[in-house]
Amino acid sequence: MKPEPRDQALQRLYEAEQRDVSNPDLTGVSPRALRLIAGVLEHKAELDRSIEEASDHWSLDRMPPVDLTILRIGLFELRFEPGTPAGVIVSEAVELAKTYSTERSGSFVNGVLGHLAESERTADR
Repeated sequence: MKPEPRDQALQRLYEAEQRDVSNPDLTGVSPRALRLIAGVLEHKAELDRSIEEASDHWSLDRMPPVDLTILRIGLFELRFEPGTPAGVIVSEAVELAKTYSTERSGSFVNGVLGHLAESERTADR
């Protein structure tokens, strides 16, 4: 079974970050995952600034790399994919964190991305 687009994006972005390469391997990646990967890479600096501002007492270098990658994907979606409901984005990000990261990552991602969703999607309320 082929991974979901968010899973594909997470895997490729995480691998690129760990290898310190700017062009991840995109072989076999779905069009939706390609959009997520390209968008996160293009807007990484601004996404990181917003994530750090929203993360009380957590600098980016203290965050588990998987969590940071999940937050980047989620914030990219909140900001640039208005057709996807904020609740779906946050829920999917939490599931990714529970699947791929630490025991407490789901609640961490939920808190940070939930805070960002409020500021990014004021019209969704």
